Amino acid sequence: DICEQLLAAEQNTYHNTLLALRGFCSLHAQDHHGALQDFQRVIEHDSPHPNSCIKALCGRGLIRISGGSNYLTALDYITACQLKLEETIFTIKSYVPWNQRGLLLKVLQEEGQMMLQKKRYPAGSSVSFQEKQTGLCTFLTLKVLDAPGVFQLASLLVELDSSDEASRILCADALYQMGRGEEAHRLLSLALSRNPQRAPVLARLALLQLKRGFVYDGNQLLKRVIRTGDSSCLLPILDIFQDEDRKLLQSHCRWRALAILKGKQEGAAIKEAIAHLSFAILAAGGYAEDCLLTRARCYGRLGQMKTAIFDFNAILKEDPRNVQALSGRGFVHLALRQQKEAVQDLISALKLEAGAVIPAILSLKPEAQGLVTGWLLQHGRATLTELMATKNLPGEETLWDLLVVAKALTKICKAAQHHIFYTDVLVANGRHQEALRHLQEAFGPCPAEDFARARLAVLQLQSRDVAEAAAPLSALARRDEKDLAFLLNFVDTKQQQHLAQAAAQEGKVLMKSHHYEKALGYHSLAVLASRDSPRYLRRRAACLMHLKKYERALKDMEKVIQGHGCNSPKTQAGDHCCQGFLLLALAEEEAAVQHYMEALQLDEPLALGTITNCPGRETLTKTFHKVAQNNFEKQHYEEAWKITDYGLKIGKSTELQRLRARLKREASSCSIH
Repeated sequence: DICEQLLAAEQNTYHNTLLALRGFCSLHAQDHHGALQDFQRVIEHDSPHPNSCIKALCGRGLIRISGGSNYLTALDYITACQLKLEETIFTIKSYVPWNQRGLLLKVLQEEGQMMLQKKRYPAGSSVSFQEKQTGLCTFLTLKVLDAPGVFQLASLLVELDSSDEASRILCADALYQMGRGEEAHRLLSLALSRNPQRAPVLARLALLQLKRGFVYDGNQLLKRVIRTGDSSCLLPILDIFQDEDRKLLQSHCRWRALAILKGKQEGAAIKEAIAHLSFAILAAGGYAEDCLLTRARCYGRLGQMKTAIFDFNAILKEDPRNVQALSGRGFVHLALRQQKEAVQDLISALKLEAGAVIPAILSLKPEAQGLVTGWLLQHGRATLTELMATKNLPGEETLWDLLVVAKALTKICKAAQHHIFYTDVLVANGRHQEALRHLQEAFGPCPAEDFARARLAVLQLQSRDVAEAAAPLSALARRDEKDLAFLLNFVDTKQQQHLAQAAAQEGKVLMKSHHYEKALGYHSLAVLASRDSPRYLRRRAACLMHLKKYERALKDMEKVIQGHGCNSPKTQAGDHCCQGFLLLALAEEEAAVQHYMEALQLDEPLALGTITNCPGRETLTKTFHKVAQNNFEKQHYEEAWKITDYGLKIGKSTELQRLRARLKREASSCSIH
């Protein structure tokens, strides 16, 4: 009321002062609108009064905080400080309530920090108050430089609370950006004397010492930062550092890390190197390829595999074709026994630059090398087998990938299986002459190894007799039928037919001379080359019976019987007799009896003749009696009668006749046939 009475008086003496006072009265009364009007009238007056303007700027700044315009608040207080720092301090202490002063100081600190970090507007940009171009606005339309303005703001904050460390740090940062490094150093040294373990102060001092050329002092300060465990303190500082100083910090920390790693390889030394590399990466803006690679390897040495993968991923996000990152991540997956991921990364790296990846694999321990080559070979062999089996050669990209892997395997380890795989991939690519040349270079013109001899036979199939080629292929059949089946994919259909015929003929000759083991290889070749022809399956089953390999023979006969359709009853009866004999040999009597009954039903004379030769009528009737008796005891009378009936066709067994009589008595009340 007093202010309003004075303003209503005719004399205009102290008009601006009264407006500023009334504005603060309205502000304390929570009338922000009225207060803002008074403050604006002071600021926009044609003949501004500096002390009144400072009060108005401070008051308007408080109102802008409540409106969420913290940046504009900071600009008001910077402008007030530029007019008269002492008066600004007096105004805050006199007119700003103590319960609002803490918030005001915090807002000014944060906004000053963001100005230095260039998160508000570019350095040196022109900032003018968007008011009418009259009065103080015209007087204060100026070019606000970030660092000098923030320095004045920080000086204000220090005067208001000399014990606040954040304000002193803000003041030092502003001095640094103004090029007054010595003053910043003195201010930070004073702050450090009060709190020796303060990481933000240590980090800033370290940079200033490096900038001054005091490398030893800089190193010691960085070590103290590392010991605090607060490397995150660098993040806000780096936005304040100048580009050349960031590069200086980056190169120094990288050099220091490499120097440490050249010395002791103990855990503590590696951890220190990691900390320096982290500083270098932060100084580079979060991405420094060489530092990330080195740090990832350090994490790997410490067993922190997932962290190492994180660094490799950071590199590959920026550069997906980075060979060192791909191979490095592959080795980490190897250590974690993650086969699929390891193979994928290593193949990608080999495709890009095999010359760099192969030495890296060779530098691994023998056990790890063996695991890498084993996984690569397994993946390559599975992929090639699938491509050849489906005859779906997409071609060149997949086959080229396999060729790169196969060639790398022959350079990493000169094992026979690697040369075999490389030969197979060359053949799949249609490079037959090159495959032949490599095979003979690796194994000689006349290989002793069955896998190599078989491939040589396939490659020379056009120029040599089919019977000649059958010999090495039959030897492979005895060792690895799956590999032979894969190899036959390289032979055309007509040649496979000729191979099957020649192999079957040779197998027949060998069986006559009782060389069953050798004959088995030829019969297996005939079966595979003919795509499971029933005729050749029967011959192999017969050979297996001679070798007493009944289970394998049984599988062959099952395939034959499953293919029954257009075969004559006589042929089918013979197959069932054979199956029955094999089941008897494996003590599966009930199943054997079923097959013999099927044979008798199809062609009784042929079945009886076969039974007479093997296993003999007497032996088989005993089996029929045993199975029939078992069904009788289970009260399966109809099945027991059927088995007994067929058993009596084989031989007039007394036991079977007695059993049939018992069955008649049991079934006297009903007809069962």
